[in-house]
Amino acid sequence: MITIYGIRNCDTMKKAFQWLDTHGVAYAFHDYTKAGIDAQTLHAWLQRVERGVLVNTRGTTWRKLPAEQQAIDTDADAVALMTAHPSLIKRPVLVTDDAILVGFKPDDYATALGA
Repeated sequence: MITIYGIRNCDTMKKAFQWLDTHGVAYAFHDYTKAGIDAQTLHAWLQRVERGVLVNTRGTTWRKLPAEQQAIDTDADAVALMTAHPSLIKRPVLVTDDAILVGFKPDDYATALGA
């Protein structure tokens, strides 16, 4: 089962959806704005992906945070912040049985999904 996590109206998400649809890849979509994201899932991702890859430090949500919240020293700090502000999670996050891909890179999708 492939699940793609993100926010539906994000431009990068739209590119990922289009790629998946064009290549006939079936997937489930988890929308942070409707379903949120739980700490357990984020902790599991951080076992396989570095914190610096998962946390979006380029967006407006990050820039609006006070400096003390931006000082992420542990995975627990990152999880707490991403749970409270799901828009801090880089998009999309594509999860398969074998891989977690953060961001949209067509070549990485093709390699991971065999498409």
